[in-house]
Amino acid sequence: MAELRYSSSIGSRASSSPVKRDEEVLPLVGEDETDEHDRHSFRGRVRVSIWPLSFFFKDDIRVSTSHSNDVSYKFFLVFLSIIFFALLISIPKIWNRLNAPYLCSKDGIVLRCPRGKEPPSLWENPYSATTSWKPCAERRNSGISDLPPENETTGYILIHAEGGLNQQRIAICNAVAVAKIMNATLILPLLKQDQIWKDQTKFEDIFDVDHFIEYLKDDVHIVRDIPDWFPDKAELFTSIRRTVKNIPKYAPAQFYIDNVLPRIKEKKIMALKPFVDRLGYDNVPPEINRLRCRVNYHALKFLPEIEEMADHLASRMRNRTGSSNPYMALHLRFEKGMVGLAFCDFVGTRKEKAMMAAYRQKEWPRRYKNGSHLWQQAIQKRKEGRCPLEPAEVVVILRAMGYPKETQIYVASGQVYGGHNRMAPLRNMFPNLVTKEELASKEELDGFRKHITSLAALDFLVCLKSDVFVMTHGGNFAKLIIGARRYMGHRLKSIKPDKGVMSKSFGDPYIGWATFVEDVVVTHQTRTGLPEETFPNYDLWENPLTPCMCKT
Repeated sequence: MAELRYSSSIGSRASSSPVKRDEEVLPLVGEDETDEHDRHSFRGRVRVSIWPLSFFFKDDIRVSTSHSNDVSYKFFLVFLSIIFFALLISIPKIWNRLNAPYLCSKDGIVLRCPRGKEPPSLWENPYSATTSWKPCAERRNSGISDLPPENETTGYILIHAEGGLNQQRIAICNAVAVAKIMNATLILPLLKQDQIWKDQTKFEDIFDVDHFIEYLKDDVHIVRDIPDWFPDKAELFTSIRRTVKNIPKYAPAQFYIDNVLPRIKEKKIMALKPFVDRLGYDNVPPEINRLRCRVNYHALKFLPEIEEMADHLASRMRNRTGSSNPYMALHLRFEKGMVGLAFCDFVGTRKEKAMMAAYRQKEWPRRYKNGSHLWQQAIQKRKEGRCPLEPAEVVVILRAMGYPKETQIYVASGQVYGGHNRMAPLRNMFPNLVTKEELASKEELDGFRKHITSLAALDFLVCLKSDVFVMTHGGNFAKLIIGARRYMGHRLKSIKPDKGVMSKSFGDPYIGWATFVEDVVVTHQTRTGLPEETFPNYDLWENPLTPCMCKT
């Protein structure tokens, strides 16, 4: 295990496990080892137990044979005392042994299970029945709209949704919310090309526009294009007089009312850019957050052809063995850009590390500086769990959780940094690992290749439909998947590895496999994707508990 990770912990073994042990779980040792330990411990206790009773017969070596009966009686008392103390000391051990985990089998895997409890399932969320939350952000069914006519709204707003598909999705949800706050009409958002996601996709190329407008008709007015009466449409994209640029990140609702609304009333049409994370969460009314969920989970639907192709891919994943089988979706974030931006240290040759250092210096010169401070920074980030998991690390975590080599795994990923060599441990341990390119024919995917976001949408939907979803790093894709699975019923298992705890185990050169398995199982037994009341509001996309869900 030590070869997987550089760590500051090398050189000294931790005195305890990285995570608190469940009181029901015994250390993973064999019966022979335990019995041998008990025998040595018993001998030591005998010596200790005799010493306090020595005063009874300190003069016995001078006793005559005529007093042999008294001597025998004293030895009998000593013997009874030893038996009594031994029983007192042994009672806790006997109790623990009776309640110790036993070997059980589930889904073909041998596990250590607490007595009196069923073994946990690899493919079901074991705690889903304990929650009583349900979705409650769907469209209002009153049939009465309190919206004024379009010509009586305060004006029109146009936003530029930047980034990849999922960042754009969040921006669209925020745009609807901002339009509601200001009682403005929303022009269909522009999906803006940037330097990373070089794509010319339009809203109507990826989302069902008719459904989007119809579903939100009682919440906001949405139009497909800039009104014909506006004299110069190009001015809306180029003129600073038509652009609001001073919106701070996570701005409160009141900021839009005080600073943006007056300009919209004056100019009638305004563009808002940039618009990444330009609306807060704790500082907006609850109904605005509920509206964001309504947009995300109900109004934004992919085009029918994207939905249909995703259904085909999910069906093929469930029938790869010739009969119905569950499948896992793995979101692997280990592209070159992600590795570089993370500024973490990874396993690799000197040549690979030198090339990555040059890449970072070119792309992020202000952060790189001379590179001398990056080593300590990388160690600290790994301890805090802020580094992407490598494919080899994913392998040992999944095996420790009990997933067998036969597991069917769908991988949603870009081009993995390091190519086939980096992916070799994952593919060797889980040979039934496929991507959409291996699951579908070239002809089937050709219709989606003209838009990168269409391919990303396929990955999104196949992951959303999976029996188990595993994320390896943060990001909007994983947050939106886990959030949607929570919102739609939290029956499906979603695993979010605790990378901070795992980094300690990876960095321990003395840890055994049995101890590592116990660490993984105990750490992740409740990290299965249930709605969590402890989440802050800014994680609305990952945990849409309040105000988007309610008690049954």
